[in-house]
Amino acid sequence: MPPTFIGIAGLPRAGSTLLCQLLAQHPEVDCEGHSSPLCNALLMLRRFLSDDDFMLAQLDAQFDRSYANLRNAMRGFLHGWHAASGKSVVVDKNRGWLHSIDLLLHLDPDARLLIPIRELGQIYGSIEAQHQQTILLDFADHLADFDRLGRADQLFAGDKVIGAPLASIRAVGDLPQEVRNRLYFVKFEDLMRNPAGVMSAVFAWLGLPPHDIDWKTLAVAPHESDSHYRFKYPHRRRDRLVPPRRHDVPPRIQAQIEAACDWYYAWFYPSAEQ
Repeated sequence: MPPTFIGIAGLPRAGSTLLCQLLAQHPEVDCEGHSSPLCNALLMLRRFLSDDDFMLAQLDAQFDRSYANLRNAMRGFLHGWHAASGKSVVVDKNRGWLHSIDLLLHLDPDARLLIPIRELGQIYGSIEAQHQQTILLDFADHLADFDRLGRADQLFAGDKVIGAPLASIRAVGDLPQEVRNRLYFVKFEDLMRNPAGVMSAVFAWLGLPPHDIDWKTLAVAPHESDSHYRFKYPHRRRDRLVPPRRHDVPPRIQAQIEAACDWYYAWFYPSAEQ
């Protein structure tokens, strides 16, 4: 039996790196914590084979058998990626998993997703604060020349670093209930306020036995590359839990974020507490 597959796909600056580090503390979990190319590889494989003349010819001749071959091969690719883990649970981090949840569950009906979220103003504030510390470097998508409000608009655009995963989260409302049952939202603020309680609930949802994390001596794996993102979204790991400082977000920008994403606040932050 292949290990249970857990994807992590959430918003940036919402604790996905920390969540991976905490999951890796459990003895039955294999979690490298780095962003994985597996999701991208499966999407590219689907796109390539859908355009391949030999594949199309086989589907013309014997659709059921050829489609079953395709399904088995892609399942093998999915499970083969982490086959050497030796653990009962493997964790794979890529924001694309949420957008590709139907494909993932077609290949592995037992797969699950953990989705880190955070108050959106603080996500923007975290990105802007890091930009001010690295202002001599431009973003990979060239946002440095915008003013702060313009940069916020760009970050929340549908194809940008906040807007793209945010659109995937909003699309969760269109999913059948049996699919939504495979998703678990992890709120960053809850993780900071009650880390032991949140991780206990996460382990239980994953079907894992309880495990007490030593919060003062967390194991620290090498962090992933930050140069790919021009050091605008650093993946820091520490040997203990360190709550971040609260970012001061200009009122006009905060109001615009809340107005544009009112559905998000209604779902996850219905009260004034953020």
